[in-house]
Amino acid sequence: MPEIRKRSFLDILRTHVGVVPEHPVSPRTREVRSRLEGAEVGVSVCPYCAVGCSQLVYHRDGTLLSIEGNYESFINGGTLCPKGSATYGIVVNPRRETTVKYRRPNGDRWEEVPLEWAMKRIAYLVKKTRDETFVHQAPDGKTVNRTTGIAHLGGATLDNEENYLIKKLFAAGLGMVYIENQARI
Repeated sequence: MPEIRKRSFLDILRTHVGVVPEHPVSPRTREVRSRLEGAEVGVSVCPYCAVGCSQLVYHRDGTLLSIEGNYESFINGGTLCPKGSATYGIVVNPRRETTVKYRRPNGDRWEEVPLEWAMKRIAYLVKKTRDETFVHQAPDGKTVNRTTGIAHLGGATLDNEENYLIKKLFAAGLGMVYIENQARI
């Protein structure tokens, strides 16, 4: 009967794979570094649907480097759908709009204005409209603290938590009555 000899793992590997080199990593490979090395990482949420997939946003010196799925998220476990995977392309697209189109009252053309100006203008008009239309008491003397001069229609990409905060801010904070979400229409 022939003698059975135990083979080491390396012997088996050589038989089935071929010769394993002593130094499988080249000096050049050893010098290569990840483009994300030393980058800061922020956690964000995908802007598309209401699932709320978590994303890792890598940036350095004010420059966006990469956006990928957050592997620590219990919602998406590091995976992203095709739209979520394309989030990086939206942010760095050279044709992305960075200004706001604004048409002045009684104007006949659109003009570009800075986003910061538009946000301040919206805040001013919301405050002005609220102050002008706010009702403290109904005609029967009941305290109502509301305004019917402003409405809000939320988008389908808002998740439950965002809708909750919007409802609290707009109803309790601003006194708005007409608050709706597009997903329910």
